[in-house]
Amino acid sequence: MFRAKSFKKWTSLFMTLFMILSFLTPFDVKAAEKTVDIQILATSDTHGRFMPYDYAQNVEDKSGSLTQVYTAVKELRKANPNTILVDAGDSIQDNSANIFLKDDIHPMIEAMNEMGYDTWTYGNHEFNYGVPTLEKVSSQFKGVPLCGNVYKNDGTRLAKPYTIVEKAGVKVGIIGMVSPNITRWDAENLKGYKVTNPVDETKKAVAELKDKVDVMIAVLHMSEGSEYSEPGSGAKEIAEACPELTAIVAAHEHKAVPGTKYNGVLLVENLNKAQSLAAINIKLTEENGKYKVANKETDVTSKLLYVKDSKTKAINYEADKDLSASLQPYNKKAIDDANVVIGELKGGNLVPDDEVKGIPTSQIQETAMINLINEVQLYYSKADVSAAAAFDTRANMKAGPIKKCDTSLIYKYDNTLYLLEVTGKQLKDYMEWSAKYYNTYKPGDLTVSFNPDIRGYNYDMFSGVKYEIDISKEPGERIVNLRKMDNTPIKDTDVLKLAVNNYRANSHLTAKTGNEIYKDGNLPKVLDKDMVNGAAVRDLIGQYIKEVKGGVITPELNNNWKIVGNNWDAAKRAEAVKLINDGKIELPVSADGRTPNVAPITEAQVEEAKVTKKADIISFNDYHGIVEENGKDIGIAKFVGAIKAYKKENPNTVVVSAGDMYQGTAISNLNYGAPINDMVKLLEVPVSAVGNHEFDWGTDRIAKWAKDAGFDFLASNIYDKATGKPVEWAKPYKIIDVNGLKIGFIGLATPETAFKTKPTNVENLEFKKPEEAAKEWTAKLKSGELPEGKADVVIALTHLGSEQDSKTKEITGEAADLAKADTGLDAIISGHTHMTVAGTVNNIPIVQGYKQGRGYGKLQIAYNTKT
Repeated sequence: MFRAKSFKKWTSLFMTLFMILSFLTPFDVKAAEKTVDIQILATSDTHGRFMPYDYAQNVEDKSGSLTQVYTAVKELRKANPNTILVDAGDSIQDNSANIFLKDDIHPMIEAMNEMGYDTWTYGNHEFNYGVPTLEKVSSQFKGVPLCGNVYKNDGTRLAKPYTIVEKAGVKVGIIGMVSPNITRWDAENLKGYKVTNPVDETKKAVAELKDKVDVMIAVLHMSEGSEYSEPGSGAKEIAEACPELTAIVAAHEHKAVPGTKYNGVLLVENLNKAQSLAAINIKLTEENGKYKVANKETDVTSKLLYVKDSKTKAINYEADKDLSASLQPYNKKAIDDANVVIGELKGGNLVPDDEVKGIPTSQIQETAMINLINEVQLYYSKADVSAAAAFDTRANMKAGPIKKCDTSLIYKYDNTLYLLEVTGKQLKDYMEWSAKYYNTYKPGDLTVSFNPDIRGYNYDMFSGVKYEIDISKEPGERIVNLRKMDNTPIKDTDVLKLAVNNYRANSHLTAKTGNEIYKDGNLPKVLDKDMVNGAAVRDLIGQYIKEVKGGVITPELNNNWKIVGNNWDAAKRAEAVKLINDGKIELPVSADGRTPNVAPITEAQVEEAKVTKKADIISFNDYHGIVEENGKDIGIAKFVGAIKAYKKENPNTVVVSAGDMYQGTAISNLNYGAPINDMVKLLEVPVSAVGNHEFDWGTDRIAKWAKDAGFDFLASNIYDKATGKPVEWAKPYKIIDVNGLKIGFIGLATPETAFKTKPTNVENLEFKKPEEAAKEWTAKLKSGELPEGKADVVIALTHLGSEQDSKTKEITGEAADLAKADTGLDAIISGHTHMTVAGTVNNIPIVQGYKQGRGYGKLQIAYNTKT
């Protein structure tokens, strides 16, 4: 006998896109000679990705590269020749980009020149190698370098603050600024230069440009919000201060921002490593011989195009062959350089496998990897103490031959070595600052977790001293038993030499403003900087392995530090580890996805997980007969493959349709939807809503589709006028058991069907109000009066329209109206409007999966089997 299980909560409500709309539809550049569409294409934070290859890992990587971005750029330019191509900086650092700095032309610049970039705004990493090197590389660029807030000693700017690009008679002013925090990150390289507030400089540029151009945009190497509370360091501050701007291309944070608005100014940002391309379309209208943006809300739109689909792993853009051929000599040089063997690691990997999936071992215990980095820094600096971070949670060096590229696996940045003088108190203050990375342990916690506001690369571990981190204590009081390696306690007045990289020295330890560690202004003393002739730490690691260790290293532990205070029950901890590793408990991540494991798993969660099951509902809508892959449409093969891949990983999944499956393409129409029915069978779809286009060939086809593919159409609000009862070719509801949970689906058609299809096909049908039908059938399903028994959860499977505001996330439309009504529904699956929707109205989840197989909606239910 079925035991009722109480509905508990919706735990994962989101929409995942397979393909992103990419402005590929050609359109008139001038409409009736009164409007012009200007297309701004933008990249940022490309970090040496000129080819689809990760030289640090020595593997092909098609997730992003300029050669692939160029394929997208060519397509978009073909669709609209009034295109401007810009970059927002951080181009010549990472991915072995440093080995080309002395070449006649850098491969990133050669690629940008061939692609036809109009402007290049300097990023903070452009300053890593010193201004003379930047000027050398910048001189190779055929476009216009921009950097309006860095001044030389003579009062002239390092680069132009803006430039003007004209397309189809429209003059576009492009302003470029860099984050003022470059003085933190590269203070030594900027001695003799003045870095000013970007907000002030942008205001000046706007004042100079406004009478010379028709539209203004800003291309900024600045994050969306401010950093370190530094005035003027956030792109949205510029939007607030300069409403004359039409759009802003932000950068630096490496996050995808397809389009949001501040003060009426559109803001976009790309992923890093050339994984995406931002496309902004600005429609200008001619008035009295001058072009202007008539309506910022409707005439300025944007999208992000992704090189690789994050969900399906499909490559949306292959590398451009001509550009790849031009860059091949650089590619060969980088691969050859990466493969030089410098030694051997014997005795095992530098970092053991993670005990808990999602909690990096390198950040919760001493590892040979961090010890090696610190050992190198201690050797070359002759310091007493060294500090280093795990820059990547996956960083490791595996046993076997060591290639040059392997040093990049454990030390990805081009940092140099600094030597500081610190007191015992200053050292402990620094260690306390670092230890804030851990959340405070509470009774009942079974895992160590991380502060969501701190990045892993800002958590340093120390060699040359012994210490414990008591995470049961509050931040600032955690470092205990701090002593030298001979167990001599370290006094506040002791004087020690400390080895760190230039980033940590300049950004945190010796920063004169906004210093979070030494708020009293008593800073460590810089004894030496850019040691060993300015060699990068990762190059010193290779040098140390070859010259000091004779080419052979082994994993070595010093047993000098550990976490204490986490007094959990060992047996319960083991249960938690198993549940996490089995995928039955998910570790939370920060809102921006950049910090893992941001909250502990508790005893209560373990007990809950033992009696909790999950059920997933995957929905697709408005498939419209897409059979073959073509342009933005991925076709049946890839769509089915993606859904099956999801079901393989998540077996307790049911796939449903929200209608309008069959009509839309010649191949489907000519075969009366037969190819789509084959897809429905492959996906094992048990139920579908009835879309308005299902009526295009009459109701006989609807019944035949359902019979042939073995599923049910659901329509609780479609009535036969002759009988006054629900139509016979569809059911009002269906209960489906998913992992022990009885899910009741109620079908609802949009009343718009009555006038959005051929009148004769629906003249005998009545489309009742969805709210009334939903309330009636939800009550029946939850009461247990139906033959199938009581449903635990009731979901409206509908072809009702919905829309979602990209900024406020507010959902409107028929589905939203249904959610606001008193129906008793637990969730709503929407369709009809071809939108991406994922959110709640009246605490009721609503999803819609875009259109034509380019996305799907997911609802996940977690339920307790004992209550």
